[in-house]
Amino acid sequence: MKILIIGGTRFMGPHVARRLSAEGYDVTVFHRGTTIAGFPNSVGEILGDRNNLRDFLKEFEKLKPDVILDMILLTESQAKELVEVMSGIAGRLVVASSCDVYRNYNMLRGEELDSNPVERLTEDSPLRAKLYPYRKDVPDENNILHNYDKILVERAVMSDPNLPATVLRLPMVYGPGDYQHRFYGYIKRMIDNRPAILIDENQAKWRITRGYVENCAEAIYLAIMNEKAAGRIYNVGEPQALPEKEWIEKLAEIMGWGGKIIYTPKDKLPDHLKGDEYWQYHLDVDTSRIRKDLGFIEKIDREEALRQTIEWERNNPPAKGIDDSEYKAEDEACGGFIC
Repeated sequence: MKILIIGGTRFMGPHVARRLSAEGYDVTVFHRGTTIAGFPNSVGEILGDRNNLRDFLKEFEKLKPDVILDMILLTESQAKELVEVMSGIAGRLVVASSCDVYRNYNMLRGEELDSNPVERLTEDSPLRAKLYPYRKDVPDENNILHNYDKILVERAVMSDPNLPATVLRLPMVYGPGDYQHRFYGYIKRMIDNRPAILIDENQAKWRITRGYVENCAEAIYLAIMNEKAAGRIYNVGEPQALPEKEWIEKLAEIMGWGGKIIYTPKDKLPDHLKGDEYWQYHLDVDTSRIRKDLGFIEKIDREEALRQTIEWERNNPPAKGIDDSEYKAEDEACGGFIC
């Protein structure tokens, strides 16, 4: 079997490529060449820009992949070009989408409100009514996020019966290589032996489905391997979405941190810890479909996943960390509590 991966040099992609290569499949990665992914020698590479797929039509025709995995589809125009170029060349598509397609995501951001939200999201739960979720934040039309929308991506890739597609709605992914450093704020405070971690009392109860990077890569691998996945949409992530406070507690237990977790009203938090989110709206997705259809199970348990995440964050802090003024503001806010 021949597999073409578009993108795939950051975070999840290298895990998928190595998994496929280890099983003896013919893997080629199409990417810009700006990231060193450390692929095995058996993995082929085509260097180019995914926004100019037509320029590489001859290479794609020669390769004639059985399955294309696209890790970096962000806009409708990219998705339409992918389908137009690859129809008649490839057998199937597997596309990385996001759980931000659900209406609950816009409710979390205050863009849509609903007095009766869905508590647990299945693949058939309501999607956002309002498209382009980041246009308000990114007014520049030349910025890729201005036209970002995974809903439109999904519609485009599912539109051609001659090129059946599988859509994987990925969760909040964590682990080594997480360039968003989603757990860093908690981990850094524990490394620095801060006396307390302050969190919005409503955020502490908020639930979002997460997934460890290697486990999400395994879900992608199964979708590539199984023709039963054609034409299907799957939520991906851990079977249980923990409240945010339980994630902090688990990190504290593993790191041996003895400080206090203080749950406080939003107006008592320092400015850098305040957000605009409506925490009553959860992003708790049901992942039973991919488990039933494709036999997906986590290869790495949560405790080991967090251990590896902590170790990576220790050795790979973000360029912009936590400065002294933030700790000072937290100390001042902590004045009304026993820290």
